[in-house]
Amino acid sequence: MKLFHIFLVALVLFSACKKKVEKTADIEAQSTPDFVVAFGSCNMSQEQNPFWDDILAENPDVWIWGGDIVYADTDDVERLKSIYAMQDTVAGYAKLRNEVPVIGTWDDHDFGLNDGGADFAIKSESQQVFLDFMGVPKDSERRTQEGVYTSHEYEVPAGKIKVIVLDTRYFRSELIKDEDSKKRYKPTKDSTATVLGEAQWQWLENELNGSDADFNLIMSSIQVLSGEHGFETWGNFPLEVKKLENIIVRSGAKGVIILSGDRHISEFSRADVVGLSYPLVDFTSSGLTHSYASFSGEPNQYRVGEVISEKSYGVITFDFEKKEADMKMKGDNGVLLQELKQSY
Repeated sequence: MKLFHIFLVALVLFSACKKKVEKTADIEAQSTPDFVVAFGSCNMSQEQNPFWDDILAENPDVWIWGGDIVYADTDDVERLKSIYAMQDTVAGYAKLRNEVPVIGTWDDHDFGLNDGGADFAIKSESQQVFLDFMGVPKDSERRTQEGVYTSHEYEVPAGKIKVIVLDTRYFRSELIKDEDSKKRYKPTKDSTATVLGEAQWQWLENELNGSDADFNLIMSSIQVLSGEHGFETWGNFPLEVKKLENIIVRSGAKGVIILSGDRHISEFSRADVVGLSYPLVDFTSSGLTHSYASFSGEPNQYRVGEVISEKSYGVITFDFEKKEADMKMKGDNGVLLQELKQSY
């Protein structure tokens, strides 16, 4: 009887443990996303970035730089190289880079000129320094094209993600200063003014038209939908905004989401575009090492939720079966600052 009692207790314990393991496994299966994207912008290599360990803890499938990877603001190529090199020595970033694919684009401060565009004297030299930093092979076609735009595809058993990385600097037309208000810039009426340039526009259209991805992320260093604040934005080129929307609609691409940075604030913008079967979201995540702490408000007719004016990074988790993207702004230690779930 004693041996039988011991056997019975052991069996009960084993069954209890088995149920606990199965329950834990079920919870993990339910909570594990199909694909995770982390991204951010506005990073001073000489300043403390508190997020690298938090970003790695998100277990992302890719990290996307949204621009202003470093603050160089120089036309001295050697100085530009040295500032990028400083970023590579940051231990937390080096660990992330060794464990997670890193892609992305530049904005004005890593391009080399604040609010700079097509007229920047060393843009071609700056492009090569940027590609060096991103680890692009010397024989890559990106070394001979003008501009740093590119695309990446990621396929997992559940589905496919496409990331389209834009260059909003190399070809961008001159900004029009606003002399009539307190805003910095105003929208141009010039129908020939451009954000992307002819070659990149054609490339983008082809990328969207040919995409069979379940979700298509478009990384624009500057905001697309928020266009009323008077700083840098696609809104300074309203015909270009309309052109982008039309291309997205005509392409039939699934799950298009815009990612942006630049502003030192984070916010969600969402617009209903005629002909598009889902809302177009512009997820702005900025900045990583410094933010617009004195932010006191600005208009944005497309804003969803509140502006986050503290330092943060962005995370998007994708559920292919539900056709859902869960977008989160995160702070230090992975604290959730704001969230937007969108079905597609």
